[in-house]
Amino acid sequence: MFTAVLAGCGGMSKGWLSALTEHPLLKGRVRIIGLVDLHLPTAQARAGEFGLSDITVGTDLDDVLAQTRPDLLFDVVIPSAREGVVETGLRHKCHVLSEKPMATSLAAARTLIDQAAAAGRVHAVVQNRRFVSGVRRIRQLLQSGALGELTALHCDFFVGAHFGGFREEMQNVLLLDMAIHTLDAARFMAAKAPRAVYCLETNPRGSWYSHGAAANAIFEFEDDVVFNYRGSWSAEGANTSWESAWRIIGTKGTLLWDGADQFDTNVVVGVTGFFRDLAPLEVPESADTDQTHGHASVIAEFLEAIETGRQPETAGSDNIKSLAMVFAAIESAETRQRVTIAV
Repeated sequence: MFTAVLAGCGGMSKGWLSALTEHPLLKGRVRIIGLVDLHLPTAQARAGEFGLSDITVGTDLDDVLAQTRPDLLFDVVIPSAREGVVETGLRHKCHVLSEKPMATSLAAARTLIDQAAAAGRVHAVVQNRRFVSGVRRIRQLLQSGALGELTALHCDFFVGAHFGGFREEMQNVLLLDMAIHTLDAARFMAAKAPRAVYCLETNPRGSWYSHGAAANAIFEFEDDVVFNYRGSWSAEGANTSWESAWRIIGTKGTLLWDGADQFDTNVVVGVTGFFRDLAPLEVPESADTDQTHGHASVIAEFLEAIETGRQPETAGSDNIKSLAMVFAAIESAETRQRVTIAV
């Protein structure tokens, strides 16, 4: 059994601790031995909520790690504190699993990758959309060739989300805090490297965010695949799924996904006529159901990677490619220019 300390006991930590203590994939695999938060009563309250008695609770991560010497550090702090927390965990020889975004700059992300390699420890990022059943089913279908060659992905994300707290004060809030999930999912489904982007970022009238609650971005992937992203966090009245609504086009047909349970997929079967005849196409279930439990599957895959000595699917060295998409989109929005993406 792994031992772990969790840093950052705000709202997000509840989902982490619920997965660790209750999900069948994780039960009995990790023992929480410490909680850290800058506000001690917050950490104490979270420990009480989950019945975590006889653990170390504190405000100083260095001190708690020195006292407990855990195998793992779960990093659930706000983005601005990310690099310092990861560096501290690696220095204490912990494997580290972080919330997204991986870092506040590409330079900082590269530093964390180098630090993990030097420490001989695994550093990964929670990209739980990769472990949603629909995303894995789409990747599986595209790899099968049933839609032909992929030509385009289009997604809409429109949610009126009232978080309160740090998000409402963030710069580039949609791109940096939410779009990273969707961009990573697109890169994963397409299995294509991003090459360039043009992005328009706005903060619509009526927005309760201070900056960047909406964005429209056109990404160029390799092999002439185009990914169109349209999103807003201040769009009231008709929420999409948190996973977005998707239209994915191949040379043989199109897949529509509502981001939840509804697929509508058709392929061309006719060879004549103004509109060719179509036939429905079934989207098979995921080949590995253990990989479709969101947050719990991310953590389970992280543990398995440590146990087997391989890099996890969401390792920092891979996740930096999705982070590069985010920062290129932000640069494009600021300069009103097409920006190339290179990692």
